Amino acid sequence: MDTLAELRAGRLAGATRLDLSCGLTEFPREIFDLADSLETLNLSGNALDALPDDLGRLHRLRVLFCSDNRFTELPASIGQCDGIDIVGFKANRIRTVPAEALPPSLRWLILTDNQIEELPDTLGLCTRMQKLMLAGNRLRVLPPSMAACRQLELLRISANRFEALPDWLLSLPRLSWLAAAGNPFDTQAEDAAITAQSVPHVDWRELTLGQKLGEGASGVIHQAMLGSSQQVAVKLFKGAVTSDGWPHSEMAACIAAGTHPTLIAAQSRIDGHPEGTEGLVMALVAPTFRTLAGPPSLVSCTRDIYLCR
Repeated sequence: MDTLAELRAGRLAGATRLDLSCGLTEFPREIFDLADSLETLNLSGNALDALPDDLGRLHRLRVLFCSDNRFTELPASIGQCDGIDIVGFKANRIRTVPAEALPPSLRWLILTDNQIEELPDTLGLCTRMQKLMLAGNRLRVLPPSMAACRQLELLRISANRFEALPDWLLSLPRLSWLAAAGNPFDTQAEDAAITAQSVPHVDWRELTLGQKLGEGASGVIHQAMLGSSQQVAVKLFKGAVTSDGWPHSEMAACIAAGTHPTLIAAQSRIDGHPEGTEGLVMALVAPTFRTLAGPPSLVSCTRDIYLCR
């Protein structure tokens, strides 16, 4: 992580990436000193509510992250950055998305966990869009112009207010990943899935948590002991909305999936967590198993990264 002191002292000259998370309330104008080199700007985890009107001076900017700030409007000046590729404003307070804030160059847009009720028609001009993350907002419809986004591969609209999916959505030729749980049209199905595929319940006090095994968007997985002798895995869901929607939605999907040789099935639901956290007990994967792929990179966008051997 870079520091504001380093930036102001000129020690970051020529940097292609800048990461500042230091309680900023205003955009440091010294960032413009990096205009001829800066490609990635990460200002997440501050207290910003605005970006400068002349943001376009960062003419080499390709990636902009401003998650976990205090924006109530997606800054219109983003639209000045003709070559910007990735924009992330997760977990702000955004209600308004101006038409001019969405440059056609966008390939990846993250607006998860905000308060957006409507998106502008200009979103349909972003025909390079591959990954669009809108979970945890107040959307009821998507702009019909988005039917032109024929490069779209991943769309997350979970935990919104959709009564139905748009008719044109499933005709997009490259759409491979659609997350839409936690909307009104899906809520009854989630409840029915849990009821139809019910699993036993286990009391939290019967579990002894061990080492952390991994973490995803929706939860943390630990090695654990059930009783005195049974080794299991425990998935504890995060309480807030994630890119996949509400924790309840994923738990419903895990239970509804049932058993299959290629799935790690849910064995039981956890009751009585001291903080009210929802969780599942699952089979512990043998240590001989290994991860085949890592998460996508900023370049691969929707594609996992496989190590070449």
